[in-house]
Amino acid sequence: MVSFNDLRLRSLTWLLAVPAAVATVLIPGIVVAQTPSPAEPDAGLEPLEPLTPADPALPAPAINPSNPDDLRPLAQDGSLLSVRSGQRMLEEARTAAAAQNYDLAVRKLQEARQVFNQLSNFYQELYSSFNAIDNRIADSQRRSALETAQLRDEATYQLALVHRAQNKPDLAVPLLVQIVRSQNPTRDLGQRAYRQLYELGFVDSPFPRGQEPASTSTAPRQ
Repeated sequence: MVSFNDLRLRSLTWLLAVPAAVATVLIPGIVVAQTPSPAEPDAGLEPLEPLTPADPALPAPAINPSNPDDLRPLAQDGSLLSVRSGQRMLEEARTAAAAQNYDLAVRKLQEARQVFNQLSNFYQELYSSFNAIDNRIADSQRRSALETAQLRDEATYQLALVHRAQNKPDLAVPLLVQIVRSQNPTRDLGQRAYRQLYELGFVDSPFPRGQEPASTSTAPRQ
């Protein structure tokens, strides 16, 4: 005859031998964490609920006063990679140049030029990606690339004028040549850049031909 103590010992031995996954069913109140296998990396993991601005652990996104419904990060005034950011730098540069703080003006113009150049390059890459796939998006990106390239060239021109005001023509000349190449000599900004080169003595022939260009200011335009 099997005694009660023998039956109890056999039951405990069997429970200790079962897998942990079965033990979670047989033993109420005990939860065993499962490690997902390499073949199923998401096994046993519950999807996380998306965090909302109402979560007290997260700050509420800043609101654009001009468009309160637009909560996209790059649409905010504090964004660095945006047209508004570059234009703000241009205004700061003009203020600094008016106060003859040319070092600050140079730094702000260099920063604005870099922002506009990056934006133009990114829009150009998007245009190339969407061309012949979605013409509406491609045309929009092409316009944005041209507009930001124009702003870049204007910032470059202002930077060249500040270098002239600093009596550093050797720094102004490469910038002016870049503008002529980018804008084309037939466009207004391209002609103004070439006129600066003529006034500096870097080129000998005025443009348009037979027309002596009027002297231009060496201070950034307001």
